[in-house]
Amino acid sequence: MKTKAPNHIRTRPSKPKAILVGVSMPGISSPPAEISLEELGSLATTARYEPVATFTQRLTGINSKTFVGSGKVEEIKLAVEHHNPEAVIFDEELSPRQNRELENIFKCRVMDRSWIILEIFSDHARTREAKTQVELARMKYALPRLTRMWGHLSRQRGGIGMKDVGETQIQLDRRMIRSQINKLEKKLVQIDKEKKTQRKNRAETYKVALVGYTNAGKSSLMNCLTGADTLVEDKLFATLDATVRKIKKNFPYPVLLSDTVGLINKLPHDLVASFKSTLDEVRDANLLIHVVDLSHPEYTEQMRTANDLLQQMGADDIDIVIAFNKIDALPDMEILDRALHAFPSSVGISCQTGQGVESLRQKIIYHYEKKLVPYRLELDHSQAILVQEIRKFALVLKEDYNPDGIVLNLRLSLGAKAKLEFILKRSLKTAAG
Repeated sequence: MKTKAPNHIRTRPSKPKAILVGVSMPGISSPPAEISLEELGSLATTARYEPVATFTQRLTGINSKTFVGSGKVEEIKLAVEHHNPEAVIFDEELSPRQNRELENIFKCRVMDRSWIILEIFSDHARTREAKTQVELARMKYALPRLTRMWGHLSRQRGGIGMKDVGETQIQLDRRMIRSQINKLEKKLVQIDKEKKTQRKNRAETYKVALVGYTNAGKSSLMNCLTGADTLVEDKLFATLDATVRKIKKNFPYPVLLSDTVGLINKLPHDLVASFKSTLDEVRDANLLIHVVDLSHPEYTEQMRTANDLLQQMGADDIDIVIAFNKIDALPDMEILDRALHAFPSSVGISCQTGQGVESLRQKIIYHYEKKLVPYRLELDHSQAILVQEIRKFALVLKEDYNPDGIVLNLRLSLGAKAKLEFILKRSLKTAAG
């Protein structure tokens, strides 16, 4: 008779093991191989792999068959035979040919940085939009790699129409995948239309978007500024879906704050393209807050990566405020002094302690008021009831009550001007009726 093992000696299922491979190449502006490989390890852990060995190689040129040199391939092959991992993960994007060649040599799954990021995005997607965006990017990436990629796809959790794909590999061909890509693209067009309608409804409101490298603390800052309960986890890409909230705490104007997907070095091109409607939250913003983890040893490189991706999105001409986050974790406050000196418009904050958050609020207010235009409005005394309504969307600098009527000196946004004209027309109609 079998007995159930006591709870205290039950073993958890072990994570699938992975071997990580990184390279450095002269003349290419990117983080050092060790730093990038450390980040790849965080990506692998987030994707629920257990890194068991790492390899690096300095390359003068890329091997068209195996990416790394033949000697390094032999080293990795010996490690594969020793550790028996589920996957070997490369820190660079592999061509379909390299992917196939390496899988034939190692006799196990071979993935690259782009695919592991796609796995994480697939795991973390929650909304219909995010799931569709990720699935489209995965399909486009997998299409030229169909020989072995379907086994990888079957491992995914929460995909769209991809359940048990590994078992039906023979039935799936390129034509069917292109058909699925076409369906997903049409679905995204429809979602994009819905998003445009939502953004159009918010056109008159000042919009601020949080941007920055993944795990810099954007969601924590979202919670600080809005009192929201956005998911906060110490892992890469903990949140994917754009969250939009109104800033209410200690703020005099109607402002919408959006928390967007985190950026990362070597982000897959297809993923950037698929997340068009989500990234439109960035492009449509009036102000960007670039959140930077100042406690990270490579924060300047992360800033460069984020700025490069913002430029690719066409968002580099939007006003921006740099928020150096996690200053409570700094070993030396001189690091903050140097950063603030290098970027004069920046502010140091800590979402953990609240330090500097009020200064950031004041910077948002400054940028908001900078966009306002002066406007002089004359009202009859019978329209005095409108003053309180006008205060909700306009900055009232001065109000004079005299025998002839009420004179308001205002500052308005472009959207607020249209709203004011609507209120005045409605008031005149009511008076005439």
